[in-house]
Amino acid sequence: MMIVSSLFRYPVKSLGGHALEHADLEARGIAGDRRWMLVDDADRFITRRQVPDMARIGVTVEGSRILFHHAELGTCEAAVPDDSVAGVAATVWRDTVMVRFGNPEADTFLSKALGRPVRLAYHYDESVRAIHPDWSLPGEQVSLADGFPLLVTTEASLVALNDRLANGVTMARFRPNIVIAGTEAWAEDRWRRIRIGTTVLRIARPCSRCIIVTQQPLTGERLDGNEPLGTLRAMGHANASGIMFGQNAVPERFGTIAVGDSVEVLEQGDGNV
Repeated sequence: MMIVSSLFRYPVKSLGGHALEHADLEARGIAGDRRWMLVDDADRFITRRQVPDMARIGVTVEGSRILFHHAELGTCEAAVPDDSVAGVAATVWRDTVMVRFGNPEADTFLSKALGRPVRLAYHYDESVRAIHPDWSLPGEQVSLADGFPLLVTTEASLVALNDRLANGVTMARFRPNIVIAGTEAWAEDRWRRIRIGTTVLRIARPCSRCIIVTQQPLTGERLDGNEPLGTLRAMGHANASGIMFGQNAVPERFGTIAVGDSVEVLEQGDGNV
């Protein structure tokens, strides 16, 4: 029997995430997931690709407040900017996204933690960022995630990968939203549509992995060279678009999902890696 074994939310793009027992699944994915990001002085997004020390900043959420935790600097909080704050155009990859600023104390805290000037940007509800049209239906949206509302992985595929690695990795390397247990390894590569509880997800495309998966999740350090990317490629989990682990997904039917929910494959096809 396939079930949801873990749920994760990452409130700030590329900063620490946290596990959930249940989550509201909305059009943009798990409620509160990647609604914030850090930007540089050109209002362009920043991630651990450029700044590995972002891994050292933990994040928790208390109501409408977001708390940042750093081993040396302590804790700082930020609040969702008021609706009266004017939107500003920022850049995520090739997309222009309207965001709001308004947390100068957090800006100072985060800049000090990273040793470079950054600002904390919030992707507010009225700001629409469409999913790439090649992989979506009209009107489908994403928050500040790289391209899709959800990332789905399976425990079995991680076990299969770790069987080939000299030093195993945890699922935290891959920053999934939904982890599923009770499958065969790489079964997710054949899925096209799945049901979790009362919700339905469309599996859009495999997730191309970047250098972030080579970093230690809590420090950003790279201790094993290019792994696990090299092993994933050697195992055949790569194509012209990159090296793959996990599946990007789009919610089609919304609702609440929880750890322990049953998972049903509604449609599947040939492997899509």
